[in-house]
Amino acid sequence: MEWLTGPFEAAFVQRALWGGILVSAICALAGTWVVLRGMAFLGDAMSHGLLPGVALAALLGGNLLLGALLSAAVITAGVTVLGRTPRLSQDTAIGLLFVGMLSLGVVLVSRSQSFAVDLTGFLFGDVLAVRATDLMLLGGALVLALTVSVLGHRAFTALAFDARKAHTLGLRPRLAHAVLLGLLALAIVASFHIVGTLLVLGLLIAPPAAALPWARSVRGVMALAALLGVTATFSGLLLSWHLGTAAGATVSALAVCQFFLSHLVSGLLHRPARTPGARPATTD
Repeated sequence: MEWLTGPFEAAFVQRALWGGILVSAICALAGTWVVLRGMAFLGDAMSHGLLPGVALAALLGGNLLLGALLSAAVITAGVTVLGRTPRLSQDTAIGLLFVGMLSLGVVLVSRSQSFAVDLTGFLFGDVLAVRATDLMLLGGALVLALTVSVLGHRAFTALAFDARKAHTLGLRPRLAHAVLLGLLALAIVASFHIVGTLLVLGLLIAPPAAALPWARSVRGVMALAALLGVTATFSGLLLSWHLGTAAGATVSALAVCQFFLSHLVSGLLHRPARTPGARPATTD
């Protein structure tokens, strides 16, 4: 029992656990729509596109979170505007913004010789360094994400399954898409300093994707994704403590393992039964 509870007697591990729980809930709300709409590339581009704002904030001695929020706002506005260009596909627009923002970030980083440590924290996060103020910010972000999810649920659902029907119902799909991008940006900005931009997609995509075979509704996917994220956080922190591995990476790796295990079990349970004596079909 000591092996299971011992690590969580430390105050910093307790804060890490609470931080992971809040991040899991936020990512479940936004990540469900990312998975349902096939927006994983956008999530990846947005997470890496935070670099210019973070680098600029670090160079100026400002708040890294505000710098990340500024970059997220630029990417959200850019995707919304470029997405309305008739001859430009959304993937192309996202790719251009991704490369442009990442390049700008590298240029800014190259201007400083002392940014290596901060860049490592940006890429990989530091879940064990969560402070009480971080938990308050994450709590506020969760309340905001939950409010947006509840108010926009009908529009988001219609947009995910039939954008034309959303327009027919007067749900303003373009506005809904912009708000959904804002929700995604909120989840990434709130999470990047906990698990880092390279690992944030683990909690953003893996838990909702793992929940899909078992949930019967969008809300069900969100609830199960949050539970899976919390499970990955607890197990990841526990293993990280005993094995001496990076905490954020361990949490994200377990979240991805949950995805593969979920779909493996689902495939085995739903595999069509063969009729006794039946032979596989052959072609002449």
